[in-house]
Amino acid sequence: MFSPEISNLITQRKDQYLQQLFTLLRQKSISAQNIGVRECSSLLKNMMEDIGINTRLIETDGHPVVYGEVIKDPEAFTLLIYGHYDVQPPDPLDEWLSPPFEPTIRDGKIFCRGAGDNKGQLMAQILAIKTYLDTYGELPINVKMVFEGEEESASANLSSFVEKNKDLLNADLVYTSDGPMHDSGAPFVLLGVRGMLYVELTAKGAKWENHSGNKGNIVPNPAWKLIDLLRTMRDENGRVLIEGFYDNIREPTENEKEIIKGLPFDREQVAEKIGYEQLNMNTEEYYHNLTMEPTFNIAGFTSGYGGEGSKTIIPAQATLKMDMRLVVDQDPDDIYKKFCDHVQKYAPDIEVNHLGDMQPSRTPADQEIVNVVTKAVGESFNQNPVLQPSLGGSLPDYVWTKILGLPSVIVPYANFDEGNHSPNENIGVDNFFDGIRCTCQVIHRLGEYSKQR
Repeated sequence: MFSPEISNLITQRKDQYLQQLFTLLRQKSISAQNIGVRECSSLLKNMMEDIGINTRLIETDGHPVVYGEVIKDPEAFTLLIYGHYDVQPPDPLDEWLSPPFEPTIRDGKIFCRGAGDNKGQLMAQILAIKTYLDTYGELPINVKMVFEGEEESASANLSSFVEKNKDLLNADLVYTSDGPMHDSGAPFVLLGVRGMLYVELTAKGAKWENHSGNKGNIVPNPAWKLIDLLRTMRDENGRVLIEGFYDNIREPTENEKEIIKGLPFDREQVAEKIGYEQLNMNTEEYYHNLTMEPTFNIAGFTSGYGGEGSKTIIPAQATLKMDMRLVVDQDPDDIYKKFCDHVQKYAPDIEVNHLGDMQPSRTPADQEIVNVVTKAVGESFNQNPVLQPSLGGSLPDYVWTKILGLPSVIVPYANFDEGNHSPNENIGVDNFFDGIRCTCQVIHRLGEYSKQR
């Protein structure tokens, strides 16, 4: 059962906790533009120290990591909490209904850049530590915290940080709160993420644009070069034709298949929320495609004239951006090599540029620790959580499961319509306080679990 002492203390401190969150939200920390990031790391460090968390900044080749710990006993069960204090740029500014770095409460939500992604969820975790310490005097387990400042810039230095600090980060479980809850409003327990490979293709024709009448059939059109190449990469049913693309994919276990069958799914509701009324999938198809299958997506295609009216030209260059969401155990480096080999075979004059990647990750659903966390989340929200083998999107979860070899769970606290990365980003006031309660309950249940080991 959930602790009434914890709940009462959170209720008493609502205004205080909101003001602490607002202080962090007001501090800009835009990693892509290097605006206020170091100042935010220092602010966060001081806030954690005031709570009683032993905290320090650890430098990387980019923005610093804020590392904190509360150690009960070096031999005790250790929970590693991950989050990020950097945020996206606020543009376009004219679409915000209130200033992007001035937290404003409207309709039960806190609107501010970073409110949902990830400062609101990060602060819920920190304030849970304070709440638990002030209620019981000590934690039942060790807690370590890693808050990076580059997640919105593809976590460029997180893997090297983890590699260099394996002993410091030694733990039994990694716990992340990022992203939105399930679209049904139920809490989520996610056991992994898809990885990603992002590439850019550039095709060139003449040295400059030419008149499409005077030079038509004379000068090649680079847009057609890309289109012809794409036809060799994917069939009419959406299957990728690059040799070896589907090698090494880990098949879902019977347990994972059963979990997928039981997930909530309302086709009409999902169709409405994604703006695609023609959606025609059942539960198993929807979640299998979303979590267990790789994607091959055209993210952007640029060539020629795109303004008003007409301009009859043959473009000199065409550029295509693609992202591929990869599943366990696909390797982004391996897929990139196979992609380049395919381009070299069918269109060797097209240039391929590697823009970024992230490895996929998945924690097995049958681990006992997963059941402990799932039970704690359900008790906290008084509602059975949606247990899903993987998130459709990408997070740097692989640094925990592959570099440290640890089980990792993701439990989002933000509302489904948090608008992360968009104008009017928000987190529900209730979601923020529910996140504090949930973290407390997870710590409590892990303490009980550790005694039984």
